[in-house]
Amino acid sequence: MTSKKESKDPVAGREICITRLVNAPRDLVWEVWTNPEHIRHWWGPNGFYSTIFEMDVRPGGNWEFILHGPDGRDYKNKSIYTTVQRPEKLVYDHVSGPVFRFTVLFTEQGDQTQITIQMLFESADLRDKVVKEFNAAEGLKQNIDKLEIYLAGRSATEEQPFSGLPVIVERLFEAPVAKVWKAITDKDEMKNWYFDLDAFRPVTGFTFQFYGEGHTGEQYLHLCKITEVIEGRKISYTWTYQGFKGVSEVSFELFDEQGKTRLRLTHKGLTSFPADNPDFAVSSFREGWTSLLQTSLKNYLDGN
Repeated sequence: MTSKKESKDPVAGREICITRLVNAPRDLVWEVWTNPEHIRHWWGPNGFYSTIFEMDVRPGGNWEFILHGPDGRDYKNKSIYTTVQRPEKLVYDHVSGPVFRFTVLFTEQGDQTQITIQMLFESADLRDKVVKEFNAAEGLKQNIDKLEIYLAGRSATEEQPFSGLPVIVERLFEAPVAKVWKAITDKDEMKNWYFDLDAFRPVTGFTFQFYGEGHTGEQYLHLCKITEVIEGRKISYTWTYQGFKGVSEVSFELFDEQGKTRLRLTHKGLTSFPADNPDFAVSSFREGWTSLLQTSLKNYLDGN
């Protein structure tokens, strides 16, 4: 017999929780939470900023970044996504220490979104240590404060919040910049992971075209013109479709990370395409670019 009543709650004392109603639609909140170009602007407590190396938002995908503190110290973070249910739920395990499971729920409340967060630790002692040493509870609150400020800025500058949001995909490759640059600018290499082009030269003003297949087998003729080239660092070109209205732009940027290469792809202007064609949906572009970079290009670089 024990004189102390034991808790029947298996998570009692092991969690940090916060709930907040933010003034933004759920799709927008999901976008700024899962897009590295957005989350780097607000993730972290007051005075901190982030450098994101990889954000592969899928079950088993990695999220790796460094939080830069106001005192000049850097904090490396690595998490692995376990659940991705767009746009309702994200779960990831923070594995770089301290270890915890982070769950965030996004619930529609009209034009607003309720965010519910749980940080679950392996023990109450570890939870208390993190709160004491890192002021984690207050830090989480400040994080959501920064999110609200960022969302207010997005909504204030865009009558329709999604109208100006680009698709951005980042990937860290185990290859030097020169090798990745050649893979994205040499037509003989591009055909192995990208599209088979009749001609391609990384020169401003050069035009090229190719066919791509839609979800149900449609063939679209892509018409492109190179608008900017910074040798070994950046290439941009327009991206249009013959017979369809709309003009967009694709940019590839390369960053050296101690012999590795971080590639950032940005595709903007997507809402200029016909809204009634599912092949031109923002989600379709995001899926396509994610597959090309994180599977096709990665496999090609790894094998050569």
